[in-house]
Amino acid sequence: MNTTVKRISGTAVALVLLALAVGSVFGQSGDETRGPQAPTPSENKPAEVLKTPPKQEAGLPMVGVVEVTGGSHQATVSGYGEVTARYVLSLTTQVSGEISRLAPHFQTGALFQKGEVMAYIDDTTYQQAVASAKAAVENARVALEEERLQGIRARQEWQRSGLEGEPSSELVLRTPYLEAAQATLDEAKAQLKSAQRDLTLTQIVAPFDAIVVSRDIQPGSYIQSGSTIASLYSVSEAEIAIPLSASQWRNLPDNNTLTAAPWQVEIEDMDGTHHWYGEVIRIEQHLDTASRQRAAIVQINQPLEQDSPLYFGTYVTAKIAGKTWSEVWQIPVSAISQKQEVWFVTAHQTLDKISPDILFQDQDYAYISPVNNMAQASIVARPLNSYLVGAKVSAAPQGAQ
Repeated sequence: MNTTVKRISGTAVALVLLALAVGSVFGQSGDETRGPQAPTPSENKPAEVLKTPPKQEAGLPMVGVVEVTGGSHQATVSGYGEVTARYVLSLTTQVSGEISRLAPHFQTGALFQKGEVMAYIDDTTYQQAVASAKAAVENARVALEEERLQGIRARQEWQRSGLEGEPSSELVLRTPYLEAAQATLDEAKAQLKSAQRDLTLTQIVAPFDAIVVSRDIQPGSYIQSGSTIASLYSVSEAEIAIPLSASQWRNLPDNNTLTAAPWQVEIEDMDGTHHWYGEVIRIEQHLDTASRQRAAIVQINQPLEQDSPLYFGTYVTAKIAGKTWSEVWQIPVSAISQKQEVWFVTAHQTLDKISPDILFQDQDYAYISPVNNMAQASIVARPLNSYLVGAKVSAAPQGAQ
């Protein structure tokens, strides 16, 4: 019996010692492999400015950060538009007749100066109308002179009659006849002026410096008044309507500042191979019903005479210099997560995030208002979706902004 008890007691002691050894080993392994821990109550404080890099703790996940501070940056507002002519005209004739001849270079793509004749209408009928109107004017002038003389004789006869005062009727002195003759002369002069105008309109001239987009007549064509002659674009100025959103307008000066003095705009084609410069000439005061945006109108003078001609119908990008913002942070565009959040590392080596007010951005950087009035911050350059607020990390600076 004593031997059996001793064996049982020895086995129990051995099991207890084995359990203590295993617990010690696994306890040490758990401490060494423990991941980022949530901050303790004493660590749960508002984010502080990192005046000096904190001492890095071994074993913490590494995140790349950029050190940012407040600074002044000028916004650049970008938009897209199509180059159009300032004047787009469907030229029509105001008289009827047969096209007798065209200007030798009256073809699509041809340039015409203001007042240059583009086509001629047979003017035989209109020459006759002018001649008839001139004859009518001369006849009316003779009739008026005859009536004036008759009026003088009528007054002399009234005076010789010995009657005092004025006659009871104006017909006695032939006053109404004189007024009617004067009205007839005035009408004849107006008819002559109209006939001369019609004769002038038989020569179809360019109303402004223009390029021919299409031609709708041929020699021998008979046209009625109001028939289309050609489609013209003015060539002195090109205009580009640049639709901008409300957030983009926030980065531009007020309308008076934009239009009071030449506000330069850089224009480039969609390939980025050609550049031009224009200026904002006016601001549209209505929203487009489709895009719900308001447009700035940019003008370029003599577009076809530029070093690289700017052709009508070209799609271009426009870069407009905007306001200068002070005390803003310049952060990489990659620092903005898919949820439009920005992560940063606090003074306690923990992660935190904000939903920033993005003032503007360009191809590489975004510009935001400082976080909680902080003077500087360690912004995570490329945040991951798995990040948790309060997780402890080790910050690896990648450069200052």
